[in-house]
Formats: sequence, structure tokens, C-alpha cells
Amino acid sequence: MALSDEPAAGGPEEEAEDETLAFGAALEAFGESAETRALLGRLREVHGGGAEREVALERFREWMMNLLLDIVQDQTSPASLVHLAFKFLYIITKVRGYKTFLRLFPHEVADVEPVLDLVTIQNPKDHEAWETRYMLLLWLSVTCLIPFDFSRLDGNLLTQPGQARMSIMDRILQIAESYLIVSDKARDAAAVLVSRFITRPDVKQSKMAEFLDWSLCNLARSSFQTMQGVITMDGTLQALAQIFKHGKREDCLPYAATVLRCLDGCRLPESNQTLLRKLGVKLVQRLGLTFLKPKVAAWRYQRGCRSLAANLQLLTQGQSEQKPLILTEDDDEDDDVPEGVERVIEQLLVGLKDKDTVVRWSAAKGIGRMAGRLPRALADDVVGSVLDCFSFQETDKAWHGGCLALAELGRRGLLLPSRLVDVVAVILKALTYDEKRGACSVGTNVRDAACYVCWAFARAYEPQELKPFVTAISSALVIAAVFDRDINCRRAASAAFQENVGRQGTFPHGIDILTTADYFAVGNRSNCFLVIRGLGGQLMRQAVCVLIEKLSLSKMPFRGDTVIDGWQWLINDTLRHLHLISSHSRQQMKDAAVSALAALCSEYYMKEPGEADPAIQEELITQYLAELRNPEEMTRCGFSLALGALPGFLLKGRLQQVLTGLRAVTHTSPEDVSFAESRRDGLKAIARICQTVGVKAGAPDEAVCGENVSQIYCALLGCMDDYTTDSRGDVGTWVRKAAMTSLMDLTLLLARSQPELIEAHTCERIMCCVAQQASEKIDRFRAHAASVFLTLLHFDSPPIPHVPHRGELEKLFPRSDVASVNWSAPSQAFPRITQLLGLPTYRYHVLLGLVVSLGGLTESTIRHSTQSLFEYMKGIQSDPQALGSFSGTLLQIFEDNLLNERVSVPLLKTLDHVLTHGCFDIFTTEEDHPFAVKLLALCKKEIKNSKDIQKLLSGIAVFCEMVQFPGDVRRQALLQLCLLLCHRFPLIRKTTASQVYETLLTYSDVVGADVLDEVVTVLSDTAWDAELAVVREQRNRLCDLLGVPRPQLVPQPGAC
Repeated sequence: MALSDEPAAGGPEEEAEDETLAFGAALEAFGESAETRALLGRLREVHGGGAEREVALERFREWMMNLLLDIVQDQTSPASLVHLAFKFLYIITKVRGYKTFLRLFPHEVADVEPVLDLVTIQNPKDHEAWETRYMLLLWLSVTCLIPFDFSRLDGNLLTQPGQARMSIMDRILQIAESYLIVSDKARDAAAVLVSRFITRPDVKQSKMAEFLDWSLCNLARSSFQTMQGVITMDGTLQALAQIFKHGKREDCLPYAATVLRCLDGCRLPESNQTLLRKLGVKLVQRLGLTFLKPKVAAWRYQRGCRSLAANLQLLTQGQSEQKPLILTEDDDEDDDVPEGVERVIEQLLVGLKDKDTVVRWSAAKGIGRMAGRLPRALADDVVGSVLDCFSFQETDKAWHGGCLALAELGRRGLLLPSRLVDVVAVILKALTYDEKRGACSVGTNVRDAACYVCWAFARAYEPQELKPFVTAISSALVIAAVFDRDINCRRAASAAFQENVGRQGTFPHGIDILTTADYFAVGNRSNCFLVIRGLGGQLMRQAVCVLIEKLSLSKMPFRGDTVIDGWQWLINDTLRHLHLISSHSRQQMKDAAVSALAALCSEYYMKEPGEADPAIQEELITQYLAELRNPEEMTRCGFSLALGALPGFLLKGRLQQVLTGLRAVTHTSPEDVSFAESRRDGLKAIARICQTVGVKAGAPDEAVCGENVSQIYCALLGCMDDYTTDSRGDVGTWVRKAAMTSLMDLTLLLARSQPELIEAHTCERIMCCVAQQASEKIDRFRAHAASVFLTLLHFDSPPIPHVPHRGELEKLFPRSDVASVNWSAPSQAFPRITQLLGLPTYRYHVLLGLVVSLGGLTESTIRHSTQSLFEYMKGIQSDPQALGSFSGTLLQIFEDNLLNERVSVPLLKTLDHVLTHGCFDIFTTEEDHPFAVKLLALCKKEIKNSKDIQKLLSGIAVFCEMVQFPGDVRRQALLQLCLLLCHRFPLIRKTTASQVYETLLTYSDVVGADVLDEVVTVLSDTAWDAELAVVREQRNRLCDLLGVPRPQLVPQPGAC
């Protein structure tokens, strides 16, 4: 087996910090924990029988390790079972790496010899049990961390006269050395064992020099030309790298130069084994770090603090997070850098140009680590050497390694802002690096690494440091994100751009670009080249529309010029293809195009003062009206607003035709029921046209007048009932809001000029519809409706005619309170709006809005609307006529909205609330009160054949409350509840039984005392979610006890 073919997941993880041992798994449990626990517990039973099953382990817990280790430590466990347990342990460690699990192994003093004995009896040539040897060596490595001298464990080394046994220390070293040259994965664990063992205080004094001699002799004798030589060098290099990583500097420094000379003699860069070259680079950088004293460079660039609290404190004090860079005396005290450091850096720079990525990446991290311990001047020389990699005489490998090194230096604060001019220049070249190699090209990895550099810089530098380069970097990243042919490069560029937008905040149009060209959007090549490519076109179109508007307003002398046709084409094309514009910028584009059209028409399409060019008028109006029937909703939106923006002279003589077309847009039909935005914009266009043409008697084709005002009001009022919903929610809100605003604008327009055109029934309907919207559940929408209502009420130039109950309204809503009330706050809005329930004209609509609010989902809305309604009903309890009017209105709303889910479900919840709180207790004194009879009939119709769980649950609650009404109403309510006890849904059956149980205990007079105990026993003891045949028997028993007829099964049509 070739060395490079061994599983990568089991390789050494030198880059991880030792603190890993101090942290457990952050993931506490997994869904299959009980099943896995049972499987592991039954491992003894299933051992030897049946085929093995692979279990995908995503999370782990300590108990899994304990269960398996119990098997291992059990002296009665057969060898095959022990091997199987270790195989499971190996699988578990593969999930998160062995370092996470080292702390979970038993590592007391008493564990050292048992584990050592287990390792000793293993056969290194048994290829079926390599997992056992791997795990045992890891276990032994963690036992080496005990804080006691190993000599204390030796006892009497002379077991018999003339016969001696090896010490614990010698046995461990012998085992480690023997496994460093095996061909399986135990070699990796042996390297970990050596690093933990040799660096112990009691071992390093007597064994470190000996082991290093042994290692260097192995390296000298081995050749990477042979397989055994490769294996030996691999294990030895791993061990040395781990020792120089974990050992103390003062212990390792005396041997560092010797090891470096031996490593130079191995000529590892000439090897074709990737792993050997990688290990060589790792060992070289560890040697270099040993030469240099461990310190944090005082000259490094720092962005902010590691502590969030410290950062926030600096910001609140108005201080800058970046400290000024001052060269202190300490910065240059280490100019006498050890001789070996130069050789180390030279080898790392060579490693940046290696043919394999893993070697280059290791060398880049080595460069970063070394530079962090060098004086400022020498570190700057290292940066200059890295920049030398970016020459077109170098290969793509050197460019890639250079990018990785720059990212590492920047991430560590070792690339000072003074170097950014040179660095950004080469990174911009790297973002477009592409070289031909025969029939293909190379450079994908370079471009990807350059994006990583940009990502790292976004996190490393303050915005003011990168500000001079923002334009160049942002442009290059956008181009790479959209046009690079490689998906990984496009995604990397998008991620880097996103990081800069979030961290720097200085990238132009950052959020707009990210919304369109995000990480996932750029993953599709056709989407990049055909859709996102239009991003620049969006910005350009919007800019040109603004230019057209400004040129027109400036009265540029282009009348009759062909350039006007080009402008008109651009505006029309933009409005026609709004659906291709990204949603977040669509409104801006639409507004820019419509504003440009208005300015263009006003300046260049007037033939005489107040008169339009007939040919242009005919072409424009006909074309725009035709586009109102376009199957694309956004196209309808654009041309609706375009018609609304036309100047009055273009509408003259064509007003009725235009209004008819816009009224059709606002009408809801089955094929365009979801076109809420087009209906909204159609309403806006109608209102704007009315403001443009004004009011003029007897001219229906030129202005608003008695002949067309009723049609306009009809269109606007018809949209007040638009409650369309889709995946975006209540999109009908947009339509209703536009309708209210348009009604207000038109009514105020008529009031100023010809108030006699406002008819009494029209004004009443306007005020009632707006009052309904002011009592509904959406806060911001309720506030807008209240603003419209109060504006119409308090308008006095002159006052709006025919406002119902004007005097009472002005007392309820005095002009002085308008500014102080926050209508978007339920606590302030509902106590005021419920006062309208006392005015007959408004009662129906306000109660309809309150019903929807009471059955809503927002806790504050439900609480305050319910409290306000209860307060009102509490005030009319002593007024039978008012209570009768209220109950009649409530029933009328129910009847008008039967099977309308938007109203009926909240209405059932409202009925449950008012009945539970005794708001209609006065009706319970009369047998079969008309209110109760009609309510029961409506509830039966509403839930008949329904599969809506929420509706059925609300219906159950209402039926339960209706048993308080005596007479036939009670019997019918009990019968309905008995029917629901055998509903097809078990949830409905169980809920019905539970609520009937509570109801019978609440209203004790419903059932006779002689049968009450038996009834509640049946309700509580029956498993209502059982089979229907069993449930039906108990239900029939209840019917007999309650005195209601047993329901009969209706045969299905066609049944024999």
C-alpha cells in the first residue's frame, strides 16, 4: 500500500492546539442515542452472529466510550470481542478526531501497566486488528501524562535471582520505536505516544538524546526511493515534529541545529512522496520556532480587541480601536537572529512553490508563525520574499503558495498597512490569473486563494486602511463572482465580497449586489452569465432614466429629435421587463422609469399649450392600455403607474378609456387573484389621474365629474375587501392600504371643489370600511387606517359631507388627541375603536374587524382587543336592547361569512371567549332563546364535513359553552358533541371528551346527579384515540346517559 494512499483522516493534526484536550464535545446528544446505547449494550450477545452493520455516527457521548471500554477491561472478554470493541472505538474517534477523545480514556496511575501489557501482547503483523493497536497506543499516550515519575511504578525489577525485567520507561520507549516503523495506522499513534512520552520531565533527561540519535540514524539510513524507507521516514518525521511542537524550547534547543542538518541531508524536497515533503515542512517550521524565543510581536497590526466588552467600551468612550504603530526599543533587540532561522525561512519559501497544495499550505502557515517572532525589519524582508512569488516567470504553484502566505500574514497582523499598496496590486492580478497549459489552462487554485486573501483582509484591517483599495477590490471580486468559469472561484469571490460588505461597510452597492449574487446564486453558471449579468444593466437603466428625467426638466432642445424615440423605447422596455429586475431594486427602477416618463411627456409631447400630438397620444395610450392585460404582474404594475403619471393633456379625451383599463386591473379574477401588487399600483394610478385632471362638471372624458365619480368610487371601495394571501402573507394589505389612501385623496379633492358629488351612501361606506380596517390586527396597517379615518373626520376646508354620527365621533376622537394616540399600539388603539360599537352605523364593520383581531396570533393584539370588547359588553349588560342589537350583529357577521376561513375561525374563538365570560348570561334564563338557536344552526353548518383542525377545536369549545342554554339548544349541542366523540380524527375525539368532562363539572345542572358520576367516569376512562368501533360503543352509552338520541351510521351511496 502506497504511503500516500493511507486514510488522510488518521494523519497527524499538528495544526490543532493542545487545548483540544481540555474541551469536550459541544454537541450533547443525538436522536439515536437510545438505540445506539442498546446496540452497544447487546454487543456481547450479537458478537459472532450475523453480519456487521455500519452505523453512521454524527455525535457522541462519554457513555459510548465507557460501554466499550468496559468490554475491553473485562478479563473474560474473548480476544475477538475486544478487537471488535476497539474497532467501534476507532469509528467513534473518526467522527471528531482522536484529540477530543483522549481525555475520555482512563488515565490514572493504575491504568499504566494494564494498558502497557495490552499493547505488549499485540502482534504488529496482524493486519486484521490494526484498530486495536492504534487505539491502545493512543490510550498509552494519555496515560503518559500522569504527574508521577515512572520509576515509582517499577518496584523490584529483579523478579527472580539472575533475571531482570525492563523498566516501565524502557518498555514504553521500545514499544514506541517499534511501532514508528510499521506500515499501518498504528505508526501515527506511535508518533503521538512519543511526543507525550519523551517530553515528560523524568524521561527527557535520560531518553531524549538517545531517542533523537535513534531517529536521526533512521533518517540517515532510510531512502525515500524504497517503500520501507518511506514508511520509516514517515514515522520518524511525525515523531520529531510532534516532539518539537510539544516539548519545551529549552529542552529542544540543544538538538535543533543537529536535526536541521540531518533533515537537509535527507533531500526531502526531491521526494515524490507528498506526505514526506509535508512532514519535512512541518518539522522545519517547528525547528525554526525552537530557534526563536516565543513572543508576540509588539509591532504587529491589531484590529480591535479579542474581548467584545473591551471593544464596546472603546467605542462608547469614543476611542479608536487601532493603537498607533510605534517602534519601541524592544522591537529591534533581537537583530542577532540565530543562524538556523535563515535556512528555515529559505526552506519554507521553497515549500510555497511545492507541486502539492498541502505542502504549500503547511509552508504558508510556517511563514506566518515564524514572522510573528521576528523583528519588524526581518519580517518585512520575509514579506518581500513572499511577494517575489508573484512573478510571471513563476509557476501557478508559486502564485498559489504566495496567496496563502499573504493571507496567513494578514490574518496574524504581520502584514502592515504600509505594504498594502504592493500586496493589493499582486492580489488583483491573482484574481484574474489564468495560464494556458497545452489544451487546457491552469490558475483556478490561484484565483480561489486570492479570494481567500480578500476574505482574510476584510477581517484583519480597519475600514480606513482598506478604503483606498475598495473600488479596485470590489470590482475585481464582482467580476470574479459573476464571470469566473469555475464554480469554486465564483463562490469564493462571493463569500469574500460578503465578508467585506459586512466587516468593512465601505463596498459600494454592497447589499444590493449580495442579494442578487450571493453564494448560492453564483453556483449556477447559466444564472451567472444570463441573469446576474444583468446586474450592471439594472444600475445603468436606473441611471439613464434619472438622466432622461433631468434632461427633460432642463428643457433640452430635443423636440422632434430621434433621441426622444430612443428615450421612450428605453422607458417602455424597462417597464415591460420589470419582472427580470431583482426584487429589492424593482421599486426604485419602477419609480425612476415613471418619473422619467412624466418629465419626457410634459416637455416633448405637447403640440400646443394644453393639447397633445394626436398621433403620439393614440400610440402611447393604446400601447399602455394593451400592456395592462400582460400576463406578467410586474408589467401591469409598471404600465399602470405609467398611465397614472401621464400629464393632463395626454389624458384629455381618453380619460374614460384609461379609467376603464385601470379599473380592470384592480378587479380580482380567478386567473390573476395573486396579482396584489398590480391591483395596488392600479389604485395608485387612478388616484393620481384624478389629481391630475381635477374636477369639472359635465366632462367625463376630461375630468372627474358626476358621470364617472360613482364608477371610480366603486373601483376603490371594491378593493377594500381584498384579503388575498400567499406565501408572503396577507398581500391584500397592500391593496387595502392603497385603496384607503386613494379614497381619502379623491374625497378630499371633491370636498374642496364640488362636495355635492359625495353622496351620503358613498361617504357612509367609506367611513365604515376605514373604521373596520382601523380595528384589525396588523399594527402598522391599523395605524394607517386610523390616520385616514381621522383625516376625513377632521377635514374642515370644507368639512366632508354626510359623515355618519359626526357629532358623536368628534366627541370620541377629539382633534386635540389625534397627535398623542399611537394607533399601532394595541393598548391604545382598541379601547378607543371599540367605542364605535355604540354607533349603529359602524357596529357591523368595527365588530367584524375586532373579531379578526380576537382570533389572531399576536398575544398583545388578542389581549387588548379582548379586554376592550369585554369592557364594552360589560357596559351594555343592563341594556337588553343594546345587547340584543350586538348579538344580532354578531350573528349577521357569522351568517355573512359562513365558510369564510378568514373570519369564521376567529369568530368561533370570539364566541368561545364571550360565552365563557358570561357576556350572554342574560339569554340563558330563557329556554331556546333565538340567539342560541340561530348560533347553534350556524355552528353546525360551519363545521359540517370540515377537516380544519383549528375550526373543529374552536367549534367544540362553542358547543360546550352552549350547553348552558336550556331547552332544545342544550340537547342539540350535546348531540353535536356526541357526534364529535366519534370523529375520524383521534385528536378531535380526545379534545371533545376532555372539554365535555370539564363542561359537565362546570355546569352541574346539565346532567342529573344520579348519572353524573357515571358520565364523567366514561369520559375520563375511555381511550378515545382507540378504534372507532370501541369508541362508538362508549359514545352510545354516553348518549343514553345524557338523554340524546344515538347517532346512526348513514350508508354510503352505492353500498350494498
